Amino acid sequence: MDYFVRFAQPLFLGLGLLALLIALALRIWITKTPIYVYPLADVLETQGWSSRHPFRKILSILRFVMLSLLVLLIGKPQLVDSSSKVIVKGINIMIVLDVSGSMQFQDYADDERSRFDVAQDEAIRFIKARTNDAMGLVLFGKDALPRCPLTTDKKMLTAIVQEAKIGIVNPEGTVLARAIISAANRLKNSKVKSNVMIVLTDGEPSPEDIDPSIAIEIAKQLGIKIYTIGIGSDQERLIQHPLYGLAMLPKINSKLLETIAHQTGGQFFLARNAQDMRTVYDTIDTLEKTEYETPLYNKYYDVFIPFVWILFGLLILEILLTSTIWFSI
Repeated sequence: MDYFVRFAQPLFLGLGLLALLIALALRIWITKTPIYVYPLADVLETQGWSSRHPFRKILSILRFVMLSLLVLLIGKPQLVDSSSKVIVKGINIMIVLDVSGSMQFQDYADDERSRFDVAQDEAIRFIKARTNDAMGLVLFGKDALPRCPLTTDKKMLTAIVQEAKIGIVNPEGTVLARAIISAANRLKNSKVKSNVMIVLTDGEPSPEDIDPSIAIEIAKQLGIKIYTIGIGSDQERLIQHPLYGLAMLPKINSKLLETIAHQTGGQFFLARNAQDMRTVYDTIDTLEKTEYETPLYNKYYDVFIPFVWILFGLLILEILLTSTIWFSI
């Protein structure tokens, strides 16, 4: 392992060092030694109640060292392990999200958001809830786009999901099977026992897609469990679109999605409204977990405790010296 030291608060460290240097300069070049005149001072000094040993200057050095340590503590010193590995409980999850044109439709009476907006918001909430899981993202319409590989950086993944929108890939199609294969490719080298794929779509595969049985077989061979979510309705219906007038709302191929989930050991869910979508993600959130070792880019260890003990020891030493050996009036 490679270790190095860093300060988590470099700004505070810099300000502290500047203040310390100013105080030191004032002490050396400006401050004058005060002279106190007391009637009994000469008598007490004659009787040995005051020490003028030249080593008493060490006390000033001790005070300076203690102030320096305090400044270092303000900077929050940390020991950084740049090649550590930790044991966590989690699974690998690939989210496969439909961004075809039909996802722009709104079919929730109590919600003004589109199908995609609901799916996007709940996906983000799900990602934030899965603290220890490595997760990735594949978007698909007429093409399949691997948007993010497996990562434990939830902030980055959340930002990528937030930036996703209809039109990021050609929306004139739904290549469901190709998207599953693309996500499976991201999971094929995983050493984790539990690999999961969450596929969300609102329509049937388009003609340019490949045979879904091929995607199912690949997932089975790789041991990937697929949870499928159909968003919308399993019945075709007409809607009044603000731009296109009367439009046919595509139905979900429930049978296909159920087959994909059943043959890979997952489950099929039908989300007819926003609340159903949240319930589905909450259900998937109860997935089994497994321990695995994962590398971290950096692991930080706070090392302020040793500095505190050194500081405490120097303070006790100064008190003992000023009270016993180098005492003064």
